[in-house]
Amino acid sequence: MIELVIEQRRRDLGGFEVGRVLSFAKRRMVGPFVFFDHMGPVGLATLTYLFEGEIMHRDSVGSEQGIQPGEVNWMIAGRGITHSERFERARREGGRMNGIQAWVALPTEHEETDPSFAHHAAAELPIFKQRGARARLIAGEAMGARLPTERASRRPTIPSAPPMSPPGRPVLFTAAGPAVLMLLGGEPVGERFIDWNFVSSSKERIAQAKADWRAGRMKLPDLDNGESIPLAPEPGAPANPMS
Repeated sequence: MIELVIEQRRRDLGGFEVGRVLSFAKRRMVGPFVFFDHMGPVGLATLTYLFEGEIMHRDSVGSEQGIQPGEVNWMIAGRGITHSERFERARREGGRMNGIQAWVALPTEHEETDPSFAHHAAAELPIFKQRGARARLIAGEAMGARLPTERASRRPTIPSAPPMSPPGRPVLFTAAGPAVLMLLGGEPVGERFIDWNFVSSSKERIAQAKADWRAGRMKLPDLDNGESIPLAPEPGAPANPMS
């Protein structure tokens, strides 16, 4: 029995649109996942997986990594990271962009961990087939498969056995034709506050992060530091006559 159907809402993220599913008024989180966007067919990322196109990722820990269909980019923000996602190949050569982006809340004890980035090629991701369906595991563990790299298995974001269905009750899917389905779940990590691009279990920590961003104290990616997105003014704040 389906508990809730959430239709995507279109959101502009600085020049391109995504279809936002999470967060939602009646379902702020699914397990540890706090944001879930569909990019396309045109992203943004903490966990990025593409069906079509290419994105160039750069961040403040020195990463520069393109991602193509079938690959996964994992970015752990931890105590703070800045990053950019550019559609350089699409602008240069044309073509479609289609994929998903999800933000995963870290457990409280890992919220202030050092930021990091990892890329996983398609060949690293387990694939299994059953009854005409072909599935690729892009995070954590499911159906007896696990991401093979030690780096991925040590990440605290996805538990080893996410409760995607009630115990002892398998979930069955029937498609009338070719379909793409993503299963997403995990153990809840507790309440999280979300403000712009900041997520934390502490409102005070979010306030500090917003102040740091406004003051320019957050390091931008070395290879893409020519511009940044300004934080919206607080409600009721006087307008800046210089803006």
